Amino acid sequence: MDDRIKGRCACVLLALSLPLAAPAAAAPPVDNVRLCFEAQDVPPWRTEKGGGLNFALLKMVEQRLDIHFDYQSIPWKRCLAQLKANEVDGAFAVSYKPDRRELGEYPGGEQVDASKRMHIDRYVVIRKKGAKVDWDGKSFHNLDGAIGFQLGYSVGDVLRAQNVEVDEGSQRADELARKLIAGRLAAAAVGGSDAKNLMRGPLAPQLEQLPIPIIEKPYFLILSHAMVASKPQLAGRIWRAIEEVRNSAAYKKIELAEGGGH
Repeated sequence: MDDRIKGRCACVLLALSLPLAAPAAAAPPVDNVRLCFEAQDVPPWRTEKGGGLNFALLKMVEQRLDIHFDYQSIPWKRCLAQLKANEVDGAFAVSYKPDRRELGEYPGGEQVDASKRMHIDRYVVIRKKGAKVDWDGKSFHNLDGAIGFQLGYSVGDVLRAQNVEVDEGSQRADELARKLIAGRLAAAAVGGSDAKNLMRGPLAPQLEQLPIPIIEKPYFLILSHAMVASKPQLAGRIWRAIEEVRNSAAYKKIELAEGGGH
């Protein structure tokens, strides 16, 4: 046999005897989770541009789980509608209401697990300076008009249970404040962080915040029914990581600096 042919045969035999070379190790696909949130600044929790404690927490969750969150900033009622339609994988930060179970899944299932919350916030009463309307923690007194709240906010259910006149026609807390000052509302129910902003802002000299909160409640990342059904393990990992990150020393340091602690 020709030496060249022998050489070729030897090379072929050698190649066949060697284990197949492993392809270059491909990185495992990163889970992309699409989240929507309300299109307005709600410090210290979040800003439209991705600042605040909610985003700091979720960034640490991403790093812990090696996943990626895609964010969409849209009006709140549309965000919840997209969640219900499974057009996004989740929405934040959402307080608990029984009828919101139709929209998506809370951590803990039937028994909502508050330990897996993103944060706690409260609703408070703002009135025009010098007004007589009052709130004693159980009922309103000297109410001579409607109580305003932001469109789609859960505090509306609390107010309606009081059998008071309500106004849900505002998207933003500063709109409520201007309605108050103009005499178009008797009072406004706003989130604690929004109230803090108002009482530090240019409208503050014309406003008063009542000392007793209407309600205090936890706020969650809720996930779509479709995501929890298709990726239950990932959903559970995300909620556990939120609890772990929120309790971590690194996050608590950020929270203290941003003024988000209660």
